[in-house]
Parts: sequence; C-alpha cells; structure tokens
Amino acid sequence: MLRTSLYLAGLVLTVLTPRLLIADEPLDPFFGEAVYHARQGNWFDALERLDTEVLQHRDVDEAQLDSLYAHVDAAEFSLGDFELRYRMHHRAGRAITAVLEGAVDERIRNDAAYRLARIHFQKQQMEDALLALDRIDGDIPKDIRDDIEFLRANVYLAQGRPLDAVPVLEGLQKSDEYSGYAAYNLGIAWLEDGQRAKALEQLDIAGTVNSNEPGDLAIRDKANLVLGTIYLDDEEFERAATILNRVSLEGPYSNQALLSAGWANMSRENYERALVPWGILAEREVTDAATQEALLALPYAYGKLNIHGRAAVHYGRALDAFGNEIENLNDSIESIREGRFLEALIREEIRKDKDWLIRLRSLPEAPETYYLMELLASHDFQTGLQNYLDLADLKRRLLSWESGFDSYDEMVDIRRTHYEPLLPDIDEAFRKLDSRMRLRQEQHGMLVKRRNDLLTTPRPEFLATRDEQAVIARLDLLEAQATGQELERVQRLRGVLAYTLHIEYHERFTEFDRNLRNLDEAMVTLHREYDEFVRSRQAATHSYEGYDQPMQRLRADVQQSVDKIDMLMARQGRLLEVLAIDQLIARRDHLENYGDKARFALADSYDRATQAQARLEGAE
Repeated sequence: MLRTSLYLAGLVLTVLTPRLLIADEPLDPFFGEAVYHARQGNWFDALERLDTEVLQHRDVDEAQLDSLYAHVDAAEFSLGDFELRYRMHHRAGRAITAVLEGAVDERIRNDAAYRLARIHFQKQQMEDALLALDRIDGDIPKDIRDDIEFLRANVYLAQGRPLDAVPVLEGLQKSDEYSGYAAYNLGIAWLEDGQRAKALEQLDIAGTVNSNEPGDLAIRDKANLVLGTIYLDDEEFERAATILNRVSLEGPYSNQALLSAGWANMSRENYERALVPWGILAEREVTDAATQEALLALPYAYGKLNIHGRAAVHYGRALDAFGNEIENLNDSIESIREGRFLEALIREEIRKDKDWLIRLRSLPEAPETYYLMELLASHDFQTGLQNYLDLADLKRRLLSWESGFDSYDEMVDIRRTHYEPLLPDIDEAFRKLDSRMRLRQEQHGMLVKRRNDLLTTPRPEFLATRDEQAVIARLDLLEAQATGQELERVQRLRGVLAYTLHIEYHERFTEFDRNLRNLDEAMVTLHREYDEFVRSRQAATHSYEGYDQPMQRLRADVQQSVDKIDMLMARQGRLLEVLAIDQLIARRDHLENYGDKARFALADSYDRATQAQARLEGAE
C-alpha cells in the first residue's frame, strides 16, 4: 500500500502547463482577443470568440483577404488547446489530430503531438499517449522540450516501467522548470523498481534541494514527508524524526509531517520531543484529520510522562472539540439535505477570479460550507464540483444571451429603417449605370475579338483612322459615280491610301494593342468595382433581412439548453450532495470513535491523576 500511494503521489506532481502558439505576424484582432481571455484563464470566453472567428473565416468568399488568413493554422491549433483546457477532451483531440494530419509547419505539428499525448495521459490512455509522443520528430519548440520529456517519464511510470523513466528523469535534473519534480519522481521510479537504496538516496537529494520557488519548496516537503514515512514504517525512528523535521511548518504537508514526527519520537520513547510537534498541531484547524488525531495523541504523550492531570485536561479539550465537530457535521449534513450547500457553491463572489478554489476558504462558516475544504480533498468530489460549476456558468451565460436577443432585434429594425428608404433610389441609379456598363463590356469584347482576328488575318483597313475611314467612304461613293479619267483618279487615290495603310500597319497594330491592354486594366477595375457594389448592395439587404427565423430558432435553442442544463444540474447536484453526505457521515463516525476513546482515556487519566495525588498526600 505504501509503494502504491507513493507512486500515485508522484503522478500528482505532474505539471502540464499549456503554451499558446502565436504567429510572428501581427495577430488578427479577434484571435488576439481570444488569446487575451485565454491568458486570463477564461477558457470558455476564449473558445467562444475564437470558435466564432474560425467558423466565419471558413465561410468568407475571399479567405486571403481576411485578417485571420495568415494565422488560421495557429488559430485552429489554439482552438484545440482552449478546448483541452476547458476539459473538452473529445473535441480537443479531434482538433489537434486534424492539425497533426494537415500540411502545417513541423514545429506546430510537434507541439500538437505533445498536446494530444497530454490528452491521452489525462484520460489514462497511456499507450495512445506514448504513440503520440513517438510522433514528435525534427524541429521541436524550445519551450516545450522539457515538457515533452517530463510527460514521457510520467507515462512510463503510469505504465509500470520505472526503468524506462529513469534515464528521462535523469536528463531533466538540470531543467530550470522540472528539476525539483524530476528529482522527486526519480526517487519514486527507483522505489517502484525495488532499488530501495537508490530511491532513499534520491529522495534525500530531492528533500534538500536549495530553492525559494513555491513549487520547489512543496516538492522538497513532499520528498521529506515520503522519505520520513518510509523510515517510520521501517522502525528507523530517529532517522525518520530527523527527516520529518525538515518539512516546513507552513507548507501543505506540514500537518501530516508534524503528526508523523510526533509518532517517530513517541516510538523511540522520547515523549518530551513528541509533545512539541503534537502541541503545535493541536492548535491548528480542528477540521483537519491530522489535527484531530493530534488532539488524542498529545494527552497520550502526557500520560506516558505520568503527567495524568494535564493529560486529563487535554482529553477533556479533545472530547469537547470532537463534540463540537460532530455537531457541526450534523448541521452540515442537514444543511446539504436542504439544498443550501449547492447554493453556497455558485455564489457570484466566489467565481470572480481564477483562484475561486482558494476563495472558498473565505466563505462564512455556515453549516453548508463548514467542511467544504475537507470535501474538496476528494478527487471525485472536485471533478463533480467543477462540472456543476461549469453547468451553472453556462446557464448564467445562456440567460444573459437570451436577454440580449431583444437588443439584436432592435438593431435589425434600425438597419431596416435606415436602408429601406435609400435602396430604391440607389437601385434606380444602378440600373442606368448597369446598362452603360454592359454596353462598354460588349464594345470591349468586340475590340478584343478584332485584335485576335488581326493576329491571324491582317486587315490594314480595319486600322484606318476616322478621317481615313471618311475618305474611304467618299472614294466608294465617287467610284460608283465616276467614269473614264475620273475613275482612274479615284482608283489612284484609293491606291495611295491603301499603300499608306499597308506600310503603317504594324505600327498601328502595335499602338492598337497597347491601347487595348490599357483598356483591359480599366475593365478589370470596372469589374472589381461592380462586384464590390453588388456585394455591398447585398450586404445592406442582408443586414436586416432573414433574421426572424434564426432569432426564433436561437431563442428556442437557448430555452431547450437551459432546460437541459437544469436537468443535468439537478442530477449532478444530487450526486455532489450524496458524495458530501457520505464523506461527512464517515468523518462523523470517525470522530465518534475518537470521542469514545477520549472519553475512556479521560476517565483513566482522571483516576490515575487522583491516585497520584492520593499517594502524594499520603507520603506527606
């Protein structure tokens, strides 16, 4: 059991810190807003904004003109990361897998593989986690290299392969971020492999790490607690007491360390030394299990020192404390059954920042919240509580959105009032302009066809100037009427004109082609502006038409979602209440057992103190 608990403790120290992949170019403003919310820990808000932006980007006509275009791979990758942080493991896994299988940068793909491995690890799918880690190859982002190796080591430990984890953890000993965690987990790995001497040596190293970082200090205390517990179980009491005394008096493991240090001194019959840690612990929060045990252990130590009067006093205090706690537990159980516990959990002031779990300590000591922190020590309860709080948060958001639908309706009405009087005149002017544009398009098409024909069949007369065309028409008229010498003179003039057109043909064709190409550019601009107008005209209409049915559907969807959330909250709330009541009943039974022991010990101590006083008076 000890080795199993130590191994699980090692997994608890797994640190997985997500990092957002941001492109080097300036961010799309909506993507940037999502990143801002993510960095505040508001994962739902980040998901809401980025998911909407990505969906809209997929539907735009010209995606390359959208500001998200340069960041779309990073946006989809971050979307999966946000879903992961919001515990949407299924969607996050699909999103990250899509990145892995897409044509993306190698660094992004390696980062995606790491995050996919982390998802599998959290879902206890160790084989899949290892397969994802094995896909990492090539250029790895520098800021996740240690993360990858630390995750790999924890996967090995979870698979019962401590020897495979050892070289990985040894390679992390000099890591700035993971040195403390790696030192501790390396000791656990040696212990799991049965190499006890190496495990104790490594845990001792982890317990003497020199650092002022809160995380490293917690690791150091944990290593000392585990090492001291091992020595205590092995009945090496003096060494156990020395190691346990290294645990900080203010850390998260201080209560258990004080309790174990007292028993280590007690086991080697150094009763005076046992009084010190137990005396400190007995003054701490009485709801803590270690404190409750210390309330019984302290007078026991006084009894061993034959100070039965003081032992009786402390047994009496313990009995009063247990009685008060049993009463509080009964009140808490009754309060939970009346529904006040769930109401306390969703108080608005508790959810105003990401440290809501810590803020729970500031709740008033009402019956429904008195043992709340103790309940949160249970993993099942924590998971169920987070699900319940998420449901409550979703319900608040849905109700908030529902109240905003009227504002959207009003906005649509304002647009309709603005555009409807303007559009008829605009449409009339556009119809006139449209007919002229179509004529110019036909003329342009005709000129293009003529140029293409001249490339294959030269026709100099087609490139005659306006004056030359008038001369040709005049000559045609004269030729039809002339005879004799007049006809010869007309034909001579026609020949001169034909000669001029022939020798200047290439120059004229070149100029014609150049002018036509300039006209091509003008026609492209014309088409672009025409298309932009059409889109703007459609956008004006679409800004107020077609919203009635979607808004009705949204209202119906919101109401259905609220009803479903109410049902789920009722089920989840009932589950939380059952978990809380069962745990509180177990705590109450435990305290009643302690109370029975204290009651008998009090009577025994009182008798011994009375007998000692009688002997003292008789000796006098």
